[in-house]
Amino acid sequence: MTPRRRGVGLTPMETRRDVIVRAAVLADELGYESFSVPEGWGLDSTPVLTEIALRTTRIQIASGVLSVWDAPRRRWRWTAATLHQVCAGRYVLGLGASTRALAEGFHDIPFERPAARLRDVVTKVRALLDGLPVRLDDVPAARPLRLGQPPVPGLPIWIAALGQHTMNVAAELGDGWIPALMARGPRRRVGRPGSAGSGKPPAPHAPALTVAAGPIAVADEDPGTARDIARGLRRLVPERHGRTSTPAP
Repeated sequence: MTPRRRGVGLTPMETRRDVIVRAAVLADELGYESFSVPEGWGLDSTPVLTEIALRTTRIQIASGVLSVWDAPRRRWRWTAATLHQVCAGRYVLGLGASTRALAEGFHDIPFERPAARLRDVVTKVRALLDGLPVRLDDVPAARPLRLGQPPVPGLPIWIAALGQHTMNVAAELGDGWIPALMARGPRRRVGRPGSAGSGKPPAPHAPALTVAAGPIAVADEDPGTARDIARGLRRLVPERHGRTSTPAP
């Protein structure tokens, strides 16, 4: 986001539902533009976002983010359109390739070709929201169905990405980019197809890419405790060569 656009995004370590909802209501009252609820290995973010939508009036609410490895439910396919209705058009769908620790240790799915997985899910979700029938991979002989809701072609999709390949997916297919927990270092290039250095042909009328980024803050009555928690978050920052640390239980 630009400096003039303020939002709040929580981390998966915050699992107190009442705290999350009260923070969202306060952000709405204070005039913040966006409030993002994560999903890792704790709360199911969708019902929490529904509660927030029913208790706020103007703030944009986002899934920040849903994992593309959550195959058993495949809920990205209708969650976005449903929440779009619940919050009267204020919803942003956030999708990400997550980490090996969560894909394999929580979703029980091999963490293979994450950028390809991300691209596939974003493409399918976008098609459904545009009103097209679902693309069938596992049972191709079946009759593909459309989403049983009105199309929502303009619903924003923000993509969490840290590696160059997943960042390319964000630049090509996303409306926004979430560089969550990105380590400091040499800046990497993220640009729309057709922008300088992208290596891709121009995309007609491609809107500017929203970048949802900012500093991490920890609140606690004891400043020392807050600092310890902030330091502990470094375990979740990806190391070089795409490795990530295992989240705390």
